[in-house]
Amino acid sequence: MIRYRSVPELLVFDHVGMPEAGTQVPAGGVRPGEQLEQAVLREVAEETGLDAVSVVRQIAVEDKPHPHTGQLRRTTYFHLQAPATTIDAWNHAVRGDGDDVGLTFACRFLPLPLRKTLADDQDVWLGRIDPVWTTLTRKHH
Repeated sequence: MIRYRSVPELLVFDHVGMPEAGTQVPAGGVRPGEQLEQAVLREVAEETGLDAVSVVRQIAVEDKPHPHTGQLRRTTYFHLQAPATTIDAWNHAVRGDGDDVGLTFACRFLPLPLRKTLADDQDVWLGRIDPVWTTLTRKHH
């Protein structure tokens, strides 16, 4: 999710008390009968509390093994936009019915391009939105 201010910024979060989880973007599963766009907006609301968010477009579909289970999973990445007036940083208690309910996520916006990669390579597709948004550490590989 991008917030456009003087520079574009990406919404990320860290698990409070679980630094080993790494810095991430909101993500989650699709419920039976749920459209992908509905699922992404629901997951963002559950994980960050933000609901004034819009889907700009789908940017990538990736099939790769889950980092913990090794099971093949399909991930669809979306370019979302948050209002420029969204606060800079906040803590959010995760709600909903997923595995992360009850955890607290420390949410914040980081300027693009990112200086470091995200957990599970979640930043790999940022360059599909705008090539200058490719994470700096990826540009040297």
